[in-house]
Amino acid sequence: MSGYDVSAVRSQFPILEHEVHGQSLVYLDNAATSQKPRTVLETSRRYYEEINSNIHRGTHHLSQQATIAHERARDIIASHLNAGSREEIIFTSGATDSINLVAAILGYSGRIGPGDTIAISNFEHHSNTVPWQMLCDHSGARLEVVPVRECGTLDLEAFHQLLETRRPKIVALSHISNAFGSILPIQALTEAAHRVGALVLIDGAQAAPHLTIDLQALGADFYVFSGHKVYAPTGTGILYGNRALLEELPPWRGGGEMIRKVDYAGTTYNDLPYKYEAGTPNIEGGIALAAALEFLQGLKLDEVQRHESALIENAATALSSIKGVKLYGPSDRAGALSFNVDGVHHYDLGTLMDKMGVAVRTGHHCCQPLMARFGITGTLRASFACFNDDNDVQRLAAAVEKGTSMLR
Repeated sequence: MSGYDVSAVRSQFPILEHEVHGQSLVYLDNAATSQKPRTVLETSRRYYEEINSNIHRGTHHLSQQATIAHERARDIIASHLNAGSREEIIFTSGATDSINLVAAILGYSGRIGPGDTIAISNFEHHSNTVPWQMLCDHSGARLEVVPVRECGTLDLEAFHQLLETRRPKIVALSHISNAFGSILPIQALTEAAHRVGALVLIDGAQAAPHLTIDLQALGADFYVFSGHKVYAPTGTGILYGNRALLEELPPWRGGGEMIRKVDYAGTTYNDLPYKYEAGTPNIEGGIALAAALEFLQGLKLDEVQRHESALIENAATALSSIKGVKLYGPSDRAGALSFNVDGVHHYDLGTLMDKMGVAVRTGHHCCQPLMARFGITGTLRASFACFNDDNDVQRLAAAVEKGTSMLR
């Protein structure tokens, strides 16, 4: 971590200057939503103070400036992700919205029918489970789940067996588990799924803040993430889709901007990416999302990765020294560290830790089937960001130890 100036990074997050219950804030709930750097906050403010207007259809100055800024944001995001073209970047309200969009248009297209298989993993967030269940209910397809091993990694043998025996039409996987921080070998899994003719969607909500994402190298047909987990405002997100595939698939929502011509005999739909952007988008949010990604680029993602990895490793070591602590997931976690303490309910301990100024997430993390697989109702989850430091790790361990002693 020698080349990483975490103090300079922390100074860019105003909320970290606040106290909680009389204690300086230790924010370790970034997997739920990240805090926002000053450049993102200022970008949002400048939009509303200087160019606030609806986009694309206005001839006046503000509309034109807002349109330029919003479309420039699309270019920045496409470049950050190494998409094949800017037309492959669709603005949405988040990963959940993006996954629902894909499930809907695949259903509308008639590509999924009775007897077909949709495959997900036992890691998946409810947002990458329920839309596929809904599609199965409507189409007669069947949902198959790839199991997770006791060590917190995907059962690769079961995955390949499922591909060969069921030959799924769709494979939907998380890039990084939001509950355990497990990193899936997405490129290899995508290649294997494509060999049996499956379309692949990757939920990158947890990967976007922590990993360099090269969409052309990963090869997935769809990739989604939420802005609010990568230092951008809530209500923002991205759907990447293979251009040829998106051009072939039907639209989802109808309304303004997704049309080229409307009459009562029928409607001609707009070109990509606007075909999937009905109505007024979160204009400020999209512009601020691009600012967040530029902020992350400025930190150099490889240095951020090394910094966060060292923090998680140190946190795992510190927590493991506390009697009764059980860690979940593999040792090479990214972003999140999930744990429980024998004889202590996660909610009770999390509540006490909050009184000590340490913010962690408790519960099932929208992964109830994963919790059931491990025979638990939930965990405590400490999730890290670019601004966390060694003091946060020490405060985390001290709060767990003190809270545990109070509850036993």
